[in-house]
Amino acid sequence: MNKLDFSYYLTNYLTVFLPGHKGLRPNTILSYRDTFVHLLKFYQEHKAVKIEKLSFRHLSRKTIEEFLLWLEREKGSGSSTRNQRLTALRSFFRYLQVEAPEHLMLCQSIISIEGKKCKKPIVSHLSYDGIKALFAQPDVSTQKGRRDLTLLETLYDTAARVQELCDLNVEDIRLSAPATIKLTGKPGNKIRVVPLTAPVASLLQQYLNENKMVMQKELPLFTNGSAQPLTRNGIRYILKKYADRARLESPEHIPTIISPHCLRHSKAMHLLQSGSNLVYIRDFLGHEDIETTQVYAKADPEIKRKALVSTFDDQLPKAMPSWKDNPDLLKRLISLGKS
Repeated sequence: MNKLDFSYYLTNYLTVFLPGHKGLRPNTILSYRDTFVHLLKFYQEHKAVKIEKLSFRHLSRKTIEEFLLWLEREKGSGSSTRNQRLTALRSFFRYLQVEAPEHLMLCQSIISIEGKKCKKPIVSHLSYDGIKALFAQPDVSTQKGRRDLTLLETLYDTAARVQELCDLNVEDIRLSAPATIKLTGKPGNKIRVVPLTAPVASLLQQYLNENKMVMQKELPLFTNGSAQPLTRNGIRYILKKYADRARLESPEHIPTIISPHCLRHSKAMHLLQSGSNLVYIRDFLGHEDIETTQVYAKADPEIKRKALVSTFDDQLPKAMPSWKDNPDLLKRLISLGKS
């Protein structure tokens, strides 16, 4: 096999570079892989190029743009999905320009393709009342209910991504003061340590004691009935179950569609509303760029209102004088009306 073949670099990118050098999680790598599965199908079905024959001579900025258009028109992909596919392609060609600089012009022409503008999703979050309504649902008289309440409160208290919660082991929890939890996030398996509030630390301590997990450091923190780590879908199911119940009691506080990420958004919004600065919230959430965190400030009209009031409070008059209290002005106005 010619080492310059497209297949060689694509295989190395997916199996060596992304997991070994970038440290991406399997689910992220699968998402990147799916982009190239679609690309290969596009070339085979619309360019009459067999998958095993695809080489760099078939690649160009024009054909990649045609592929992105094909995703929208024939696959029904929205703008955000199209942009995600483009992100995967750019990542590959950035890798390629280092590994095979003889293709530098090709790489740079594809990397320069612009993403499509799309509406930014609204930050869906629960109010304090919504959080209370949700946490009131698990039946704490049962062991499963106590597990579920501990899970939901930990998910909210730490603002963990759902995969970060799935990956937690007992050894990641520190319950002696100051109580903390160690989360391994994306990208690149970056670790951050976030504080636990006293009530959640107490809840976790009771949970570990009840399940005799205190000394079993390598055990997953949250497991299903088969003693296997809870999956993303498992956590989504638990959240949906209690959200559906809470919605019956407090429909105004629980949105129709809810996901584990909604609790992450909720924690971020509540931190912001309580006066925490964006830099702290950025670090708490594990964002790389503070611009990502600023979406929470933009999403809350009350925060904008308070900012305007605090900025212009001293410049605005406290009350407008009434013309009725000025007899001379009143006489002039009456005389004007008679003239």
